[in-house]
Amino acid sequence: MKNVRVGGGPAPARPVAIPRAIAGGHTLRLRAAFRSTVRRLLWTATIRGALALKRALDVVGSLGLLIVLSPVFLLVPVLIKLEDGGPVLFWQSRVGRFGRTFPFPKFRSMVTDAEALKTALLATNDHGGGVTFKMKRDPRITRVGAALRRTSLDELPQLWSVIKGDMSLVGPRPPVPAEVERYSLEDRRRLSVRPGLTCLWQVRGRGEIPFPEQVLLDVEYIENRGFWTDIRLLLWTVPAVLLGRGAY
Repeated sequence: MKNVRVGGGPAPARPVAIPRAIAGGHTLRLRAAFRSTVRRLLWTATIRGALALKRALDVVGSLGLLIVLSPVFLLVPVLIKLEDGGPVLFWQSRVGRFGRTFPFPKFRSMVTDAEALKTALLATNDHGGGVTFKMKRDPRITRVGAALRRTSLDELPQLWSVIKGDMSLVGPRPPVPAEVERYSLEDRRRLSVRPGLTCLWQVRGRGEIPFPEQVLLDVEYIENRGFWTDIRLLLWTVPAVLLGRGAY
């Protein structure tokens, strides 16, 4: 017999009961999705916050160094000009984050035709014909240039690259394109972060560190980078520069 309410017409349909197990499972899925979303948002905020803090350190630190070292920026160009009358700055194309190239300045420490003379010197590479080229007694280095390299003053113009955002105060040193062409897949991990003025292998021996070990140290930094790691590396850079180990 059909349900008939008093007064005529069909009785209202009874609500369909949802099994408790189904309702409970739906609630659990909603909670899991909510927790996953919250974790994702917190992780994104943490990463963006860390990047913003690193960028703030780069800008404030670079501006501070430019002010403190302003007398050096006035003296070094005069010394370079007095030695051979050539250009004060040496510009190269270097490879930065994700393989993007950018203009890379240094105080010129070599003779003006240094790049043209490099081919004749490749056989004397102290890094054993590897990816990078280093010579302890490079005949292309000028007298003023030798002092600049020993004290790392030739790198100071890169503070402008840090302010522009092409570089960071701390990060793997930026390679030239010819070196990147010889990189293995593992070597290219160095290009996953913004390059820097100083890095782990710079404070542990600079030019004396062979290229494979440079890569390992750069990857170690990338996997453990953080604000306080950068602060420690910046502090370690001071005695490394003063001692001049591996500077050539």
